[in-house]
Amino acid sequence: MTGTGKKIGFIGLGIMGAPMAAHLVEAGHEVTGYNLEREAVDRLIAAGGKGAEGITEAVRDADVVITMVPADPHVEQVMYGRDGVLAGVEPGTLVIDMSSIKPSTSIAVAEAGAERGLRVLDAPVSGGEAGAIEAVLSIMVGGEAADFAAALPLFEALGKTIVHVGPHGAGQTVKAANQLVVAGNIQLVAEALLFLERAGVDTEAGLEVLGGGLAGSTVMARKGRVMRERDFKPGFRIDLHHKDMGIVTEAARELDLVLPFAGLAAQLVASLRAQGGGGLDHSGLLLGLERLNGGPRNGSQESSQGTSQGTSQQGDN
Repeated sequence: MTGTGKKIGFIGLGIMGAPMAAHLVEAGHEVTGYNLEREAVDRLIAAGGKGAEGITEAVRDADVVITMVPADPHVEQVMYGRDGVLAGVEPGTLVIDMSSIKPSTSIAVAEAGAERGLRVLDAPVSGGEAGAIEAVLSIMVGGEAADFAAALPLFEALGKTIVHVGPHGAGQTVKAANQLVVAGNIQLVAEALLFLERAGVDTEAGLEVLGGGLAGSTVMARKGRVMRERDFKPGFRIDLHHKDMGIVTEAARELDLVLPFAGLAAQLVASLRAQGGGGLDHSGLLLGLERLNGGPRNGSQESSQGTSQGTSQQGDN
């Protein structure tokens, strides 16, 4: 650990959290991790970090605590539990929740932290498993400007686009908007791909030229090949995108906003989940679209993950 290294307690070593914690180790920080599945902790130890048997042990004497768990109930349990983060850290500790949850939950966590003299940021991320592995995540941060400045060197070890977007909860609001755009992009790429296939066009060539024009997107670049190959191994699960679309639609109602496509996207995600596809990668929206159109044709088969519930590890976009 370098002279500027921090003692970091990292809670949640899933699909996203594991590579993020490892990058912080590489950056010279002393990272102690905790995860419900012990194998993930052992992988962090192998990468040069430390392991803990519980949250209290992971956050003891930490300068910074980072949490990366699937949804609001998990954040609330990790933060508020008798052996949770807020009860186990010293005043002045910087607590960064990088999960994707409701803005209202992030605001409540920040308020509870402030009562204990803690500095709290909500800092959800976008970029998926590949972005976490490559340390090129987009990080949208809500909270006090001074706390953002203190956390910036840590964020720079994890991502490339790092923006302080406003007060507590603002990071989660931007993340919800991100998830709406991502769901829409995946659905449109799926529709374009199926359109090309049914018309007999070489889909590899078709997506290549589309990707070079105005239709190109990060979604097409990262997901086009796996969608063509029907490889829906989870990098970010439909279950989690379903949760995120619920955040979008709930927040829109609270703002008295009419967001027509958000409702449609949420229903398409919910439909695939109801068919047993909750454990698939969200690129599996192609599978749902195929089923709406009579299933696979020309002898092709659904992915072997077509009804898999996938992994319990957390991924994020």
